[in-house]
Amino acid sequence: MRPGATPADGTQSGDIDRFESHRRGVDGEIARIAGRQYGLVTLEQLRGLGISKDAAYQRARAGRLHRVHEGVYAVGHFLLSPEGRWLAAALACGSDAVLSHRSAAALWGIRDDDRGSVDVTAGNRRGRHPSGIDAHRHSLQVSDWTIVRGIPCTTVERTLLDLAAVIPVWQLRRALAEAEVLRIVRLPVLRALLRRSRGRRGVARLRLVLDELHPEMKRTRSELERMFLRMCVRGELPTPEVNAPFNVGGRRLKPDFLWRDAGLVVEADSRRFHDTDSAFQNDRRREQLLQLAGWRVSRCTWEQVESEPQRLAQTIKALLAQRNPRRRDSK
Repeated sequence: MRPGATPADGTQSGDIDRFESHRRGVDGEIARIAGRQYGLVTLEQLRGLGISKDAAYQRARAGRLHRVHEGVYAVGHFLLSPEGRWLAAALACGSDAVLSHRSAAALWGIRDDDRGSVDVTAGNRRGRHPSGIDAHRHSLQVSDWTIVRGIPCTTVERTLLDLAAVIPVWQLRRALAEAEVLRIVRLPVLRALLRRSRGRRGVARLRLVLDELHPEMKRTRSELERMFLRMCVRGELPTPEVNAPFNVGGRRLKPDFLWRDAGLVVEADSRRFHDTDSAFQNDRRREQLLQLAGWRVSRCTWEQVESEPQRLAQTIKALLAQRNPRRRDSK
């Protein structure tokens, strides 16, 4: 069209240029949103860009958008990664929805999930849930959810609790063990979650599994002691008594770890609690009393437990193999 000419519909060429410029700008914004959302855009986000519901449907009919769920579209193509499927399900269930249960476990990397459906928890959702989504309605505290790789998701502790209600106990054991291997589960947080979730489905099962893996865990006094117990499990050491009280030389002592049959006591020393003059004096008095009663006393540090667990486990295993028949039993 020559400059200044008028199209057959009566519009001016300048109007067309402005329209095309606006369309390119909107398309660019859609592309930016989709780029940070695994190729997805929501109808609400489209409306924020001035695109009505009818206009979104027209884009879908033209193949520029592909409907994944009601109000959720893939931009340009329908091929979604697992992360795209998970995020699409969460977006379809509302602003307070998060990935949960088996799907959250897969996102955290503690359990595979090859089902065709996606688990989502939303506190205020009502009515029928979208196809392909297993929707769970339960209130979540702020501490129960987080963002993982750009996807709203339950924390690993809450994920384990949700899993306990929907998978066999042997799979729950494996998921908890994998979370420990990845060092993403906070056992004190998990214990606190179990306490405030009493009566909920899955609580008793998860507490049982946790106590099976660490039968003395609930009696530990510090993170160092919890790490030591995990080292014992992985090093296939006999389970020690933890903070078990008994009388020695007229005093009531509670050694950190105690193997009665072998006459061995292991004290786990952290600088935070033992690097003071009073603690140094008290530790030596305790050690002398134990030795006078025939106990062998060995000490380990945080650095050993955290950085050299295999070597420390081998040392303790060798100490346990050296029986001490001269020890006088204490009660």
